[in-house]
Amino acid sequence: MRWLRIVTLAGALMAPTAQAQDYPTRPIQLVVPFAPGAGSDVVGRLVAQKMADSFSQPVVVENKSGAGGLLANRYVATSAPDGYTLLMVTGAYPAQAAMLKEMPFDPAKDISMVSSLIAYPFVLIVRPDSAIRTVSDLIGHAKSNAGKLNYATTGPGSVHHLASEMFNMMAGVETVPVAYRGGATQILELLAGRVDFLFETMPTSMPFIADGRVRAVAVTTKQRWAALPNVPTVADTLPGYEVVSFLGVAVPGRTPDPIVAKLNSEIRRVLDLADIRERFKALGGEQRPATAGETQAFVSDEIRKWKEVVAARGIERQ
Repeated sequence: MRWLRIVTLAGALMAPTAQAQDYPTRPIQLVVPFAPGAGSDVVGRLVAQKMADSFSQPVVVENKSGAGGLLANRYVATSAPDGYTLLMVTGAYPAQAAMLKEMPFDPAKDISMVSSLIAYPFVLIVRPDSAIRTVSDLIGHAKSNAGKLNYATTGPGSVHHLASEMFNMMAGVETVPVAYRGGATQILELLAGRVDFLFETMPTSMPFIADGRVRAVAVTTKQRWAALPNVPTVADTLPGYEVVSFLGVAVPGRTPDPIVAKLNSEIRRVLDLADIRERFKALGGEQRPATAGETQAFVSDEIRKWKEVVAARGIERQ
């Protein structure tokens, strides 16, 4: 009987490893929390195709948009932890975790990070004819017109919103949010003169910056960004200000470690491909391979940062 118990235990310990060696044996679903054409969708499809080529199994992108990404996150959180349901994680994930009073799942236990994929700053942009040319200009205008300047967001608790409120907090100013559906809609509203400025993601804003329809005032990373080398940082004026948006891959919590490790290894291979590096560069981002632990720590830090902004600015949690 003792021999039988030892054999049984050995088999149990070996099962996840054997499972990972065979994985994947059927199609994988990559759930994207936003609509087709969004930055997360573009990156997701690029990575999915490369993974499918290597795995010899389809990696099917499924868009589950709604509730700022919550529908997709909840779907994956409640899926089987077998490596066949992946989640495209966006910067909205930690922002939402900080903003909601109650989450329909535990972000620390029900979702496990695999790796980050790409990182890019937000860009503070204005109309070409705006008198705002520097971060100091914006602060000065906001102080002399308290409560009159407005900015575009994709809704309460979005990264656009929280990045702007962190700016208000650190600059000691009051500017007013105006919510839109997101994407190019916000920029079009800026051009129409209905908002004064906005913090927009690099992939969305780059085409408008490139053809001169908007002016880039500053980027939100600590150092200048390679895609906009002549644009200063917000931190040059407000030391410590930093907002880095990202995309990554996650799986349901309790997915076996060997499968997570195999996915992480495959993502690293994909991110090292020359055509992926060039495509990410064209989007204004940089590939960011990381371990599962590093990615989890980054997301936890982002949740903590945004909770501090929500509390300091007295933003009503939803």
